[in-house]
Amino acid sequence: QVQLVESGGGLVQAGGSLRLSCAASGLTFSSYAMGWFRQAPGKEREFVAAISWSAGRTNYEDSVKGRFTISRDNAKNTVYLQMNSLKPEDTAVYYCAAATGLFGIATIEYDYWGQGTPVTVSS
Repeated sequence: QVQLVESGGGLVQAGGSLRLSCAASGLTFSSYAMGWFRQAPGKEREFVAAISWSAGRTNYEDSVKGRFTISRDNAKNTVYLQMNSLKPEDTAVYYCAAATGLFGIATIEYDYWGQGTPVTVSS
């Protein structure tokens, strides 16, 4: 049974930082591209960042480029999202996801999802 468990969310002031983690089990982690998505209240789930299985390639949504960094540790079956210079508009529930194919920006390209961790950025 595949499980993706996110952690590290919370309440932070604007300009602050958080580091999200996603621990994977039940799959060959190093064979999967990994992505982070977020969903704000009343909005659709949107792409944030993705990383290839080897960590050789990354992709970011334009609004987080230069502020967020995705990384992975295949020995620990964990993917991370370092979020710096947080803004109130980053407030959302953040989800990690695993994809067997090439990493992409559409939710349909991902096979497995975590339950999410909430991030609230106060102004």
